[in-house]
Amino acid sequence: MTVTSFGRVISVRGSLARVGILSTQQMTVSDVRATVGRFISIRCPSATIIAIITEVTSEDLSQASEYVATASVDLLGEILGPADRPKFQRGVTHYPTIGDAVEMITSQELRTIYTPTAGDHIDIGALQQDTTVRACVNVEEMLSKHFAVLGSTGVGKSTGVSLLLNEILKARPNLRIFLLDVHNEYGRCFGERALVLNPRNLKLPFWLFNFEEIVDVLFGGRPGVPEELDILAEVIPLAKGIYTQYQNTDRIGLKRVDPKTVGYTVDTPVPYRLVDLINLIDERMGKLENRSSRIIYHKLISRIETVRNDPRYAFMFDNANVGGDTMAEVISHLFRLPANGRPMTVMQLAGFPAEVVDSVVSVVCRMAFDFGLWSDGVSPLLFVCEEAHRYASADRSIGFGPTRKAISRIAKEGRKYGVYLGLITQRPAELDATIISQCNTLFTMRLANERDQSLLRSAVSDAAANLLSFVPSLGTREVLAFGEGVALPTRLRFKEVPLHQLPRSEATIATVRSVNAGHDMHFVSAVLERWRGATSSRDAASGDGGASSLGDRGAMSASLDAPMLQPSMGLDPDRFSLLKKPLR
Repeated sequence: MTVTSFGRVISVRGSLARVGILSTQQMTVSDVRATVGRFISIRCPSATIIAIITEVTSEDLSQASEYVATASVDLLGEILGPADRPKFQRGVTHYPTIGDAVEMITSQELRTIYTPTAGDHIDIGALQQDTTVRACVNVEEMLSKHFAVLGSTGVGKSTGVSLLLNEILKARPNLRIFLLDVHNEYGRCFGERALVLNPRNLKLPFWLFNFEEIVDVLFGGRPGVPEELDILAEVIPLAKGIYTQYQNTDRIGLKRVDPKTVGYTVDTPVPYRLVDLINLIDERMGKLENRSSRIIYHKLISRIETVRNDPRYAFMFDNANVGGDTMAEVISHLFRLPANGRPMTVMQLAGFPAEVVDSVVSVVCRMAFDFGLWSDGVSPLLFVCEEAHRYASADRSIGFGPTRKAISRIAKEGRKYGVYLGLITQRPAELDATIISQCNTLFTMRLANERDQSLLRSAVSDAAANLLSFVPSLGTREVLAFGEGVALPTRLRFKEVPLHQLPRSEATIATVRSVNAGHDMHFVSAVLERWRGATSSRDAASGDGGASSLGDRGAMSASLDAPMLQPSMGLDPDRFSLLKKPLR
């Protein structure tokens, strides 16, 4: 098919050019549809240059001009080689000259650009300019150099994440994926391929927390009291030494080893028992004669006991006085080693106490990186962080420092050790700029906030950064894809996601009132029973004294079959009958 030129190059400057649009008998301006966001071809003797229109105007044109409009274009790449074996490459080596013909890009040229040539690719949708051309992403480039999905609420961001992760699972069945699910909306998106973790079936022993993290737990997210922190920093290594002493002697008391000589620090991930920790604090308190000094020790013991006995923290402190080195089981459970047909973990965070969420995320991020580091990256892991701005805020006074540090470490060094990062956020301007700059593939959906758009403009180094001017007007499921994972900066539409893979929040209630649900005193009583059950001991009979010698190992194996949180489908009669049942 012969393509008619609709314009000519009238100026060139670096990676930018201006094109004069002609009015011809064969093709009017409206037929050409030479508008912003459209790809065009500039015909040069040795190559076909691919460019994108970023501005069209008819202002400042004299009546005698042969052009009906002018367009600004960004030069993106070029198609080289013979007609039967064309090859696309990014960047421009042959610049256009004044008068070179400009044509609308053909479907065949678009396929040359976007058809995968090497490596694993996933099909995520279709080009906005030509829906017959599939939009593919290079999995290796996207994962190994990190990626981010950005977009306001309601633009299809969660659905896009479900699509991307399901496609990645198909292309890389051996890749392990860990997803932080802030709003409990991804639990059903991955079927039998994902293990869903929540406070009811997670065991994350308190001794895996480093000093900053355990302090954050004990003080409820507030700054610690310096005097109490000094005591903790002194006794935690001793408690670890005492536990090791128990393990290394056939009979306790037969051979007393000075715990100070063991060489543990406050951050060494080895077990210790809370009873030993409290006994050490109590022992020091007993040696003091000054009553005001003893109060500090007493407050610290009370603080530890309060958190220890709070049933919301059971996932951390179950069997806290029994011990058991379960670190291998915890890492195997969290990061699916071996996968056993479930290479993905979805950690639902909505059910955790708000005061401890930052610490839990910090522990998981840190362990993910450290395991990759000490295993030399033999088992790659994709760590996906939903609502990333909550954990890695640009404002250093907001959030938990160790969490930001752990995510930043994955962003900067993770690719060397097979730990890859995926960030999802609706407020990129509030995300640490250093972290988002490490994401070399960006999927940008509609963003209305000017600060978010400004940050994107600084983060995108591509020649087609002018595409970002389209961000406020993108439709639902429409995406601007930039970076290493895509052949060219592209406006595309995510493909339809099957119904069973659509995210649905389990932490929210439908706003449509159920006609059949009776809101009487029995209903209120059932809700109160569940409410109180969440903050009271569920199993008073299971104290530490009755725990088996297996310690946390038994708890870990029992947790594998623990019931999952059920999704909220509105206050219907079935759910009302569930509310009447006591919470176990």
